[in-house]
Amino acid sequence: MNSLTLLAITLCLFALAYRYYSAFLAAKVAILDPRRPTPAHQFRDGHDYHPTNKYVLFGHHFAAIAGAGPLIGPVLAAQYGYLPGALWILVGSVFAGAVHDYISLYASVRNGGESISRIAHKYLGGPAGWCTGVAILFIIVVALAGLALVVVNALSESAWAVFTIACSIPIAFLMGQWMYKIRPGKVTEATIVGVILLMVGVIAGGPLSGVKWFTEAFTYKEWVLKLALPTYGFIAAALPVWMLLCPRDYLSSYMKIGTVALLAIGIFVVRPELQFPATANLGGGPIIPGPVWPYVCLTIACGAISGFHSLIGSGTTPKMINNESDIRFIGYGAMLTEAFVGIMALIAACALQFQDYLAINVKPEVFGPAPAHLAVLARQVGEASLAGRTGGSVTLAVGMAQVFGAIPGMKALIPYWYHFAIMFEALFILTTIDTGTRVARFILHEIVRGLHRPHVTKSSLPATIATSALVSFFWGYLLWGGSVQTIWPMFGVANQLLAIIALAIGTTFILLKSAKRSYALLTFVPFVFMAVTVLTAGVRNITSIYLPIILGRVPNAADKVTAMGIMATLTAIMIGLTAVVIVASILRWGGILTSGPRQPEVEEPEPEREGVYV
Repeated sequence: MNSLTLLAITLCLFALAYRYYSAFLAAKVAILDPRRPTPAHQFRDGHDYHPTNKYVLFGHHFAAIAGAGPLIGPVLAAQYGYLPGALWILVGSVFAGAVHDYISLYASVRNGGESISRIAHKYLGGPAGWCTGVAILFIIVVALAGLALVVVNALSESAWAVFTIACSIPIAFLMGQWMYKIRPGKVTEATIVGVILLMVGVIAGGPLSGVKWFTEAFTYKEWVLKLALPTYGFIAAALPVWMLLCPRDYLSSYMKIGTVALLAIGIFVVRPELQFPATANLGGGPIIPGPVWPYVCLTIACGAISGFHSLIGSGTTPKMINNESDIRFIGYGAMLTEAFVGIMALIAACALQFQDYLAINVKPEVFGPAPAHLAVLARQVGEASLAGRTGGSVTLAVGMAQVFGAIPGMKALIPYWYHFAIMFEALFILTTIDTGTRVARFILHEIVRGLHRPHVTKSSLPATIATSALVSFFWGYLLWGGSVQTIWPMFGVANQLLAIIALAIGTTFILLKSAKRSYALLTFVPFVFMAVTVLTAGVRNITSIYLPIILGRVPNAADKVTAMGIMATLTAIMIGLTAVVIVASILRWGGILTSGPRQPEVEEPEPEREGVYV
């Protein structure tokens, strides 16, 4: 199959989905009212609640939700061939992921910008609310540690990447001051200056990385980065949102979207053939031991649907929505953009030879002698060897470099594109870390507030600093002593369990608020599919992966018993927490459906009224 065919299908499907399906959601299901004051205006404090230009907020939201999932997940899932991953990204994002993100954001805006745990407490009752809050804290801490490990692995080898990412911080400070203090509202001016400065940092990092003093100044050992990342997370979470986090994410989104757009142009020009078979290793392979279902849905994660998105959609973003009409563009549109990133990553990986791909992502002692062609690829990108460089990030960088290098006149720049892709991946993921830390701060504050001062609605400065520090310490502690092998598998299951919880809450919200209760099927159907899929995977992980090692049935795995025991225990706890929410949701749905016709509420639009449909 030619990659251009898949690219064309993707663009057409997403354009139609955004034009018609998201418009239907906005006008009929979750009726947007542009005249209704948003939490950003109602509770404006200049710190967390702050009305924000929709394009700036789209950049922040997209940068926050688009972490490692859409880049790494499709690459790893390519072991099943290109077809299963492509189908799940296309269908899952349109009918599950984008709906999940849209409804989560809408429900939070209509509830004063509250988090998903507070919304669960309100609509599902106390036990479900507490289970949701505990589950969210656990998921965020594990997720941030796992994402940070990927960043550490990328930055520890690249002075260029460290320099560019370090440059983005003062540039973001400058943009924040420009847009909100020096020249309020002048987004275009700040954008032009910020993008130019960032591009200078990106371009200058290449030649400077060959200079001795530069390399010594910006090359750090892993332990230094493991201290620096939580420190940055604390600062970004504690400062006012307009000062660092929002402008930095907005700035990063230009590189993210720009690079993906450039990759799409490269694919259009080069038109590489997908070298992978349509299907392969459907029963499990050397990279992902489980069968294509349910594991393709967990491996790709953020590229199709991700529970982590509901944390952003009920965390920072709803507190900055300037107008309800922006919800469609930001909630539904950002998810489709992320899914497009996933398709681009899949194409880049599948443009490689299948055996080369396997040799990169499987340890040499398992795969055996690497194909001769892999040595050629290593020389082209300037690496001594590519064999056994597991995790997906190197595979994606090689695939992107090969696409860019095939453009006429670009062959000599393949090493440049390879190292640029490594830096791009690190920047892509880092923007999720700062926002995730801030969202975890919100959740922790809500839990503490509910225990001691339920009438308090906002954080004081000491509470903001304390909760930011605690959250940063928790995930920093895991980062310090953990590894991708012990943290990342847990994140995959936990992340999608949170998607189940968010879809259950969304279904409840639609049943209570929408003009027609039948509209709840739009979230209920993906809820059922995800519940069956993720719970099956979670139980399978315990019985087929963790327990055999714990019970000593796997040779040469004695050193993994403790780690597997922890993962099995935490997976079981997460499944239990999710089961409580599912049961509470089902009972709530039964009560709603047997209560007779819904009576319109005073603060809500009348059922027959149309919303935004453009």
